[in-house]
Amino acid sequence: MSLVPKRVVVTGMAVNTPLSDSLTGYLDALLAGQSAISKWKSFDASRIYSKIGGDLGDYNIKSRLAALADSGVPLDYIERSRKIIAKAPWSVSLSVLLALDAWRDASLFGSDIDADRVCAIVGGQNIQNRYRVANQQTFEEEPDYIDALYAIHSHDTTHIGCVSDALRLRGSGMLVGAACATGAYALRAAVDEIRWHDAPAAVVVGAVWDFAPMDMHAMALIGAISQDSFNDCPEKASRPFDRRREGFVPAHGGGAIVIEEASHAERRGAQIYAEVLGVETCIDGSYLPTPSEEGEVRAMTRVLEACGVSPSQIDYINGHFTSTPLGDIAEIRAVKRVFADHANQLKLNATKSMTGHTMSGSAIVELIGAILQMRASRLHPTINVDEPDSEIDLDVCANSSVTWPVQHFLKNTFGFGGLNASILVRNTAV
Repeated sequence: MSLVPKRVVVTGMAVNTPLSDSLTGYLDALLAGQSAISKWKSFDASRIYSKIGGDLGDYNIKSRLAALADSGVPLDYIERSRKIIAKAPWSVSLSVLLALDAWRDASLFGSDIDADRVCAIVGGQNIQNRYRVANQQTFEEEPDYIDALYAIHSHDTTHIGCVSDALRLRGSGMLVGAACATGAYALRAAVDEIRWHDAPAAVVVGAVWDFAPMDMHAMALIGAISQDSFNDCPEKASRPFDRRREGFVPAHGGGAIVIEEASHAERRGAQIYAEVLGVETCIDGSYLPTPSEEGEVRAMTRVLEACGVSPSQIDYINGHFTSTPLGDIAEIRAVKRVFADHANQLKLNATKSMTGHTMSGSAIVELIGAILQMRASRLHPTINVDEPDSEIDLDVCANSSVTWPVQHFLKNTFGFGGLNASILVRNTAV
């Protein structure tokens, strides 16, 4: 085995948020500064403090599967997926759709790729709370009426089983959980499969979290989410960098990304969106959800050093910025420490100002958005920065998109439990 790390490139992407379920629509909505936040429709929010979020509850799964058939996914894969989706929980069905779409985008249907070596990794834990709660309520009324497949689908690993079944993949597979940093940890695991375990490719799914009302209320009780000022104007609630920010806004949203060993992708003439130079992680040694400036510094420093890229080579940071009073400040301070004077030359933005916080799916959802921005040489605005926090004095693309060439960018993501990660991406188009 070579001790020289293999190059890893992105060849397929798919996204599903309330903004759009297509790459073009997603980028257009981000650049236009559209908000995905509304009042919850997926569940009854009357008894909980926070009434708002990014809601995919009325998403038409059957229509999307038909659209994938029209876009070139082979009929046998469509029929196989249709049978899976017919019996699967809502969030599992969305994972299957995302995986099919990313595989299609990578032009891997009909290819001669060795399915025995392709790995599938799903990022997420506690993904299906609403499904579990609904079955618990049914059980209390009549035990025999719970979902007949609850013994299978109550486990988050059913996402892996269904994705691998739909795509007929038989390589390594795993479920990765790291709270809000989950997607980055899942991507790191996939990169390692390619670099050190001879996988030619991997599909990584950042699953859509199926929130239950209890999830929302629990986060409200610890003051983590917006609950006081914006229930009547949801589109204003997610406001990183603004003085009136009061907590993050939970949202549905997921993404899938196909990565390949570079020479494998080049041999088959694949489109290449970007190169993943590295993903580095660290933990804070603390279970408390308080953001750690020190941990964030370590994550960014580690990935730059591991990839041999200097701070001055970074053009853009797609931050974790969640619209919490402590979190946004901690990340800005960490950026200033890592980048010193170059911090003033950087562009930063906060995708969550529009999408809300898609939780364990957020790193993949936002990484896809960042890659699309890099390829377009345009950065989306951070919306709702009406009264900028005086300590946030870097260029955060407040309220307007900007034309900006990007050769290298960082995607930061930090999770409850002191889990930190930073992804370094290179533009292969320049």
